[in-house]
Amino acid sequence: MNSSTLKENGFAEFVSIKRLPFCSLPYNKGGVLVLSDTTVTAKPSSDVLYIGRSKNLAKRVFGGYLGGYGRKGTGKINSKLLNDGYIEKVAVSWILSDNPKVAQQELLESFKKEHGKYPAWNAPAAKVGSQKSPPKPKISKKRPATKPVKSAP
Repeated sequence: MNSSTLKENGFAEFVSIKRLPFCSLPYNKGGVLVLSDTTVTAKPSSDVLYIGRSKNLAKRVFGGYLGGYGRKGTGKINSKLLNDGYIEKVAVSWILSDNPKVAQQELLESFKKEHGKYPAWNAPAAKVGSQKSPPKPKISKKRPATKPVKSAP
């Protein structure tokens, strides 16, 4: 799966996210978004960076990805675009859907089946030191038994 195969399956023409006019995205309509890397050359396995969904495509792209509003995933994409220089490289496409969640999940599973993993920006970040540490020894919280104090005669 790459940007060419997505266009063949009904996705809109990919548009540079930096030059995307607000009026080009459907407002108050749900769908699936795909972000692709336009700088990938030769015959890559895929240029797809991210497969997402939204009930309001315009709000997600302009408010979330470009504006920085939203949850953890949206903030990650905003950071990649603005801080890591991807604003020059990324193009966006979409397809409308009555059930964006199901459509996104189908695309993600299809991508994973074809490539063995999710797109780079969909993959969860690896946690540093995520290996399980050995179990800690249990410490009894009981008070030690005390000996009775002998009184002086």
